Amino acid sequence: MRPLVTLAVLVFGLLGILLAGVRWSDATLVPQLALDLEGGTEIILEPVSEDGDRVNEDTIAQAIDIIRQRVDASGVAEAEITSQGGTNIVVALPGRPDEATLDLVRESAQMVFRPVLFVSYSPGPVPVEDVEEDAAPDAPGSEVSEAPEATDGAEETEADEPAEDAAEEPATDDAATPVNPSDPAWLTDELLEEFAALDCTDPANLRGGAAMVGDPDAAITTCDANGSAKYALGPLEIRGERIASASSGLNTTPSGAITNEWIVTISFDAEGTRLFRDVTTRLLELPEPQNQFAMVLDGLVVSAPTVRDIIPNGEAIISGTFTRDSAGTLARQLNFGALPLTFDVLSEQQISATLGSEQLQRGLLAGLIGLLLVGLYSLAQYRALGLVTIASLAAAGTLAYLTIAVLSWVQGYRLSLPGVAGLIVAIGITADSFIVYFERIRDELRDGRTLVAAVEEGWHRARRTILASDAVSFLAAVVLYFLAVGGVRGFAFTLGLTTVIDLFIVFMFTHPVMLLIARRRFFADGHPLSGLDPSLLGARARYAGRGRVVGAQEGEEDRPAVPVAAGPVGATVGSGPRMTIAERRAAERRAAAEADQTTTEGEDV
Repeated sequence: MRPLVTLAVLVFGLLGILLAGVRWSDATLVPQLALDLEGGTEIILEPVSEDGDRVNEDTIAQAIDIIRQRVDASGVAEAEITSQGGTNIVVALPGRPDEATLDLVRESAQMVFRPVLFVSYSPGPVPVEDVEEDAAPDAPGSEVSEAPEATDGAEETEADEPAEDAAEEPATDDAATPVNPSDPAWLTDELLEEFAALDCTDPANLRGGAAMVGDPDAAITTCDANGSAKYALGPLEIRGERIASASSGLNTTPSGAITNEWIVTISFDAEGTRLFRDVTTRLLELPEPQNQFAMVLDGLVVSAPTVRDIIPNGEAIISGTFTRDSAGTLARQLNFGALPLTFDVLSEQQISATLGSEQLQRGLLAGLIGLLLVGLYSLAQYRALGLVTIASLAAAGTLAYLTIAVLSWVQGYRLSLPGVAGLIVAIGITADSFIVYFERIRDELRDGRTLVAAVEEGWHRARRTILASDAVSFLAAVVLYFLAVGGVRGFAFTLGLTTVIDLFIVFMFTHPVMLLIARRRFFADGHPLSGLDPSLLGARARYAGRGRVVGAQEGEEDRPAVPVAAGPVGATVGSGPRMTIAERRAAERRAAAEADQTTTEGEDV
């Protein structure tokens, strides 16, 4: 009974959460729908370079990445962001997004360079006293050196391991006036409190946008793009448009040999060269982490390399433990920041559902027809035992619906038509688990076991098959989710979710229910309508205990247990080593052949 109670608590708990959300929040009793079923808002953006430079495909790709990061962090799911003709960006948001989300789409992104004043690699809010008193580790990140010389670094290895200590904060005087962007006087009590309260695990602090860019003439606090570190940064020193170019490639030693180390090279224009020389000259003499400068794109730190050389000519390399992809990403981000880019809104309109409610109704109708057919088949094949299948499917459907409805409210999940298809496919997967279990039980009954023993033994054999089958389905759903795009991911998500629910229902509902009904006389005595009648299953005999065997055919009387020809010598029904179905049938054939041979020999005599 304990598993059934646990399942009931889970179901009523989800229902209570959903009803509470409806009563005191913006939750609904039905899941939110995606673009293909509900429609939404479509915005067409045209990226425009203020200096007249041509916007290329790499720039468009980087702009799409920035917009997608903003939208995802705002909690909007199932948004579609695509390139149109290689020049425009089409953003389609499901439902009716609020004005704040629309502003995130319309805003332009900026790249700026700011000096690092303070950094912490411990995610989450940090008490002010910890910030002021703890000592900082060496700041992780790449190193910057004058091209073409190469230096060693550690791009992101240390950043992946949160440090318990924070940088030792020098004493500050609120009345002191900072003399340069790296001056510790920028670290006022107000800024330190803001830094302590900043939670970089909160998606709202990782969406970027104009609100996070901050005052260019003041110190700010912000997070890195993946939320693993937070920074206190000095005022703006170099704008992204001062970058002439950036590229990634393999490092070349002074002797001309090509290494397997990926680097990013960056070049500045004339004004940027002068500014970068002054910055690297000042930062080179400072301790960690004040000898770092942060590259801030769309309000988030994308890299914070350490200065190892003064860069007088505006030609620098960023080295570290880059991979080909990470180096290419950073180079693309720098090139995006090199363009003074703005987004012109060409159009903004409400769009209707591409499929609409009619298709949703047809999908739901298909699911109901599937459920009906599965129920009818179960009743025809298993008689009263089929009611357990129907009850299990109802429990699985209820749990899946409540889970999707809660996810729709809490995580912004939206159900698309491919997601509905995944739910329909799951009906067959779920029913298959019950069929495997029931057939194992019936096999045990054919072997002469009582129903209680057949349920226990059948469960031990069936659960391995069920686990293997659902593991394959779940693995396929995971691979499909990460490799596919668009609506296919919705199909993969619901398929994986319902596969997990199937396992939960089989273990927490179907098996406990079978244990309960196995003790009811209607099923235990093998009533013809129970679906567990040994005579209808083709069992030769059933062990009744105390050395007695009951004949499986109607009308046969009880008889003492005798050796069974199909089993090992001296074995009685219900005892001795277990045989598989194939072994039992082979033994029966051998026994029949031996009986025929004995008869023939008797006739010859």
